[in-house]
Amino acid sequence: MAERSFKKEVEKLRLGEGDDFRGEGILAVTKALLQSGVSYVGGYQGSPISHLMDVLADAEDIMNELNVHFETSASEATAAAMLAASVNYPLRGAVTFKSTVGTNVASDALANVSSGGVTGGALVIVGEDYGEGSSIMQERSHAFAMKSQMWLLDPRPNLTSIVNAVETGFQLSEASNTPVMLELRIRACHVYGRFTAKDNKVPDFTLQDAMENPNRDTSRIVLPPANYLHEHEKLKKRWPAAVEFIKENKLNEILGGNQKDIGIIVQGGLYNNLIRALELLDLSDEFGNTDIPIYVMNVTYPVIDDEILSFVQEKKSVLLVEEGHPEYIEHELNSILRKAKSKVMLHGKDMISDIGEYTSDVIKNGLEKFGTEYGVLNDVDKPNSIIETIDVPQRPAGFCTGCPERPMFTAIQLVEKDIGSFHVSADIGCHLFSILPPFNIGNTTMGYGLGWAGASAFNKDAKQRTLSIMGDGGFWHNGLTSGVGNAVFNQTDNVLMIVDNNYSAATGGQDLLSSKGEHDKRSTQHSIADAVKGVGVNWVKTVRTYDLVEMHKTLLEAMTTKVRGPKVIVAQGECMLNRQRREKPIFNKKIKAGKRMIRDRFYVDSETCTGDHSCIRMSGCPSLTLKENPDPLKTDPVAYVDNSCVGCGHCGEVAHAAVLCPSFSRVSLLYNPSLWDKMKSSIRNGFIGWMQAGVEKKRHARFKRAGLL
Repeated sequence: MAERSFKKEVEKLRLGEGDDFRGEGILAVTKALLQSGVSYVGGYQGSPISHLMDVLADAEDIMNELNVHFETSASEATAAAMLAASVNYPLRGAVTFKSTVGTNVASDALANVSSGGVTGGALVIVGEDYGEGSSIMQERSHAFAMKSQMWLLDPRPNLTSIVNAVETGFQLSEASNTPVMLELRIRACHVYGRFTAKDNKVPDFTLQDAMENPNRDTSRIVLPPANYLHEHEKLKKRWPAAVEFIKENKLNEILGGNQKDIGIIVQGGLYNNLIRALELLDLSDEFGNTDIPIYVMNVTYPVIDDEILSFVQEKKSVLLVEEGHPEYIEHELNSILRKAKSKVMLHGKDMISDIGEYTSDVIKNGLEKFGTEYGVLNDVDKPNSIIETIDVPQRPAGFCTGCPERPMFTAIQLVEKDIGSFHVSADIGCHLFSILPPFNIGNTTMGYGLGWAGASAFNKDAKQRTLSIMGDGGFWHNGLTSGVGNAVFNQTDNVLMIVDNNYSAATGGQDLLSSKGEHDKRSTQHSIADAVKGVGVNWVKTVRTYDLVEMHKTLLEAMTTKVRGPKVIVAQGECMLNRQRREKPIFNKKIKAGKRMIRDRFYVDSETCTGDHSCIRMSGCPSLTLKENPDPLKTDPVAYVDNSCVGCGHCGEVAHAAVLCPSFSRVSLLYNPSLWDKMKSSIRNGFIGWMQAGVEKKRHARFKRAGLL
């Protein structure tokens, strides 16, 4: 169950020659794949291309009609290995995953396929997650393209350019027998626009053709002596073929005007930001009409020497807009210009910051320096805009309301109170939010599914065991082998807690092997506990996460038991976000239909609350907040549960398990009550009102004696 359905939108994929296609970038990518006659597609979800995987899954019926095979791959390495189908056969294939972290996982397969080369077109679509909004380390895909000599496309972020990049990417791959990477930033993935569609293509050579007519070419396999010849082939054959194709098909563009003295070279993906920056300086309109010539690198690797030298000819200076560090393109351009003895001044990171995402404001600041130095901008020409700055309060990422993972970390806090602090090896996923307040739990994280492997060095006898965390997504990604299998093989005595929330929640709620729901096209309902036992773990316990008392008891036992060997706790609780997506529409529909429905939620009795706020510190639920104390004799604000409460019960469980206070209560909201419900409510309200009147009289007398009335 993904966070968004594209069942309606995918019908646009049936549009044919000359039709006007309107939609989102990721939908356009899927249409371009089908127009290109692709034979197979695979991938692993992750921002910003998660929705591309969701579109592909929802479009599976359409792809089946075209004899296109689609797989939700177990990992990025699995996806990249699919490209082996294009090594010996004229099959076009595409795989997709999240930028550098996905490429790192897939590196072994990618390095092999780029070494041996391909016969059919092979396209790797990477979601470039770079900048302040990124969830990963700040690295670029460019380095991998250079290292393995895979051509890197970075198209302008509009639908026509993106679709052209997909189609020409396959052609470039086939012309040079080299896999091609297509880099899509988050704005390109989710930009809305239009392009003129073409007919979808059934592959000329099908997967069935390949299976029934196998071909074997040992020169494509990375083994001596063939692997030594691959480097020669790359430099003597594939590189020149790629350069020739790029030049002949004009994949890079020269836009803008004919100003002689200066020019701008920009990565294609940054073109829109550049135009906006020029517009803010009154050097362009919103449609990109500018006097400054712009060389748009829709192909950022390889760099085409002839095109660069032609563009800078007779110019005094050129500004390179290259996002990220190191400045790979700037180094290469400097090398090209110096070897050609060009006198043009190349500016880049000296004018524009070398750190962080290149937003329009960042580029604008660099353009101001460049324009002032070379006479394009004078001081009088600079826009006189005064931007009022405000301090925006920090809003660190956190768990959703009702998240089943929150009780796990409350349990860890309680166990640390019992036995002292211990090392916690974190993992990639929603559960990594535990490193932030209010939990402040987690010492390191090494990668997706590597939670237990991250603590493998601590396989020693000590007074305190280590605890590792792993999500079910990471577990099925590679945690079963690199974490659990490794711990069993090396006889660790430490503890692993696996979050079994039914989905790959952090990447959008995609189904997993262990998802509880039935899936008509995938095999689900495979037990994590059984898988762990299958590789040799004997101490395995399954706990419902919301049962905080049991969570606390089980974790304490795991950390203190005299039983030797690896210990695994499977903490089960469905992702509340996905649960609400599934249940809310049904619940609301039944209410509208007049059916009697009950919804539980929690509240805090302001009279009983002491204002200690331990409940907030130990649960961190967004629905648990503060309000003024109604008692004028007390100054501390009291806890308050707002209307976003989903009734998971964690706040009450915390109050009970941590022996806090008896101020939490559960209330049941009744919709479409029956006559019997109304009569019971009337009797209860009358009785409560009678009792409340007596309480108010006593309070009035107490305030009067205190001189407050």
